[in-house]
Amino acid sequence: MRQGLRVLGVAIRTEKAVFALAVVASALYGGMTVASAWALGWATQNVVLPAFGEGNVASGALWTGTFLIIGTALVKSLGVAGRRILAGVLQFRMQARSRRDVTKQYLRLPLSWHHQHPTGQLLSNASADAEAAWAPLAPLPMAVGVIVMLFTAAVAMLLTDLTLALVGFLIFPAIAVLNLIYQRRLSPLATRAQQLRAEVSEIAHESFDGALVVKTLGREELETERFQRRAHELRDANIAVGRVRGLFDPLLEALPTLGVLAVLAVGAMRLSTGAIDSGDLVQVAYLFTLLAFPIRALGWVLAELPRSVVGWQRVQAVLEATGSMEYGRAATSSATPARLEVDGVSYAYGEAEVLHDVTFDVPEGRTVALVGPTGSGKSTLVQLLVRLVDPASGQVLLDGVDVRELAYGGLAESVALVPQQTFLFDDTVRGNIALGLDQGDEEVWAALRLAQAEGFVGRLASGLDTRVGERGTSLSGGQRQRLALARALVRRPRLLILDDATSSVDPQVEAKILYGLRDAAEASTVVVVAYRMATIALADEVVYLDRGRVVDRGPHRELITRCAGYRNLVTAYEREEAERAAIDIPAQEAGEEVSA
Repeated sequence: MRQGLRVLGVAIRTEKAVFALAVVASALYGGMTVASAWALGWATQNVVLPAFGEGNVASGALWTGTFLIIGTALVKSLGVAGRRILAGVLQFRMQARSRRDVTKQYLRLPLSWHHQHPTGQLLSNASADAEAAWAPLAPLPMAVGVIVMLFTAAVAMLLTDLTLALVGFLIFPAIAVLNLIYQRRLSPLATRAQQLRAEVSEIAHESFDGALVVKTLGREELETERFQRRAHELRDANIAVGRVRGLFDPLLEALPTLGVLAVLAVGAMRLSTGAIDSGDLVQVAYLFTLLAFPIRALGWVLAELPRSVVGWQRVQAVLEATGSMEYGRAATSSATPARLEVDGVSYAYGEAEVLHDVTFDVPEGRTVALVGPTGSGKSTLVQLLVRLVDPASGQVLLDGVDVRELAYGGLAESVALVPQQTFLFDDTVRGNIALGLDQGDEEVWAALRLAQAEGFVGRLASGLDTRVGERGTSLSGGQRQRLALARALVRRPRLLILDDATSSVDPQVEAKILYGLRDAAEASTVVVVAYRMATIALADEVVYLDRGRVVDRGPHRELITRCAGYRNLVTAYEREEAERAAIDIPAQEAGEEVSA
């Protein structure tokens, strides 16, 4: 309860004006509800009873009664409309604020933090959890209006008849106790249901994201069963919540009705003794009838609090996460190719060190190939170069400036990465390449030409306006890689990093791309993670990594002569082909002899 009220307090402090207006509208509704009971009592005493008893009604009394009933109804309607609209504004503003805050935090947090959290959970934090956190805000103004209504009704009943008021007041403690029991029974069930919503979202996203693996390995039934099992748990949790609500809702509705019956029973006896008149009895009874529905608004707020607390805690876990990167104020103003230095860099995943004291430099305008066996730390080193993560020790320097000292966005202005896993948005070719930049078609075509993609884009049905589909599914792997390269080139980077970014492109096209990058009017310094000898041979220098260390560096021709590990790695494919050929030729000759 305390945690839930603190969450509501955050919303009230954040949107003071909207909440205040919503409360005023709700109080107007509550006040007019009580006023309508008084208007009905007055009309009963001064219009209805004289009409039955005397056979006529004074026109003044008739118009007054009509005006009172219609007037209070109209003002009450304004209060209802204002309360609902403003409550919606309050709720949706807070939800939008939470979603924005969570998304900004995701962008601030380093990649290492994202690696520790499933994508489905992150989606749930920004959607279902943000929605659940502020769910009680919808009935909150009404609940405040109900409090005003109860206070006003209590005063009205006390002024009307003390005995009837005391009979009615016996119902309020019963309602409070029932609401408390209701909230305690519902709290753990609602908490479990909210947690299961996030888990179902996680499994669904993982299954859809890995659809290729699931289908090619024939694991559809296993994934369906995994999802179905958790979905059934969520179903059962929601049914448990529904059972509690189904049990308590009728009781919460019945208590005010019992109060009406008690008031009528006691009121009839007092009416027979002349202690009260008919208008007073009708007024008090009608008040209880009107209060039956609004009192439930308190129960709605209490029922939503457990789910709200869970959603709030999950959102806060993201907003309070540590590890966001700090930035300096330095800038890179030069327009020439960048100079890159890696000085004594080390990095570890937990206790597993993947890079140790890595040191090398890349002069301006040069092309350096990072080569090494699987697990040597090449991709981790690439993440350090573009500052997706920071080193545990050592420095990465751009033009002599530690990248950690650059201003926010400064590194992205000078450095572009084309990753190994190509990602394209469900947008046009132009939209995927420009990606928010105000670039004309000439610049886009120039980048496509340099990436050797001009030909196939020109043959597409709508050229630059062709939609490529989700993740670029309408294109081949090589075409997607060339579009990703064009996306980096259109930004005219001073340092271009290719993480095996041409693996799906044939060697001839790859050679044209690398030669084009070297001969471009605005050449870049290039760092390329490469595996194929044809790619490596095009680099000015090779840095050979093994087990997270720089084993050797120098031109390809020198390394292949003096470094046995490098020689074995880069010639492995050619040696395998030669061995296959040596086996196939004798077998072919033997087959010819048998045939002869």
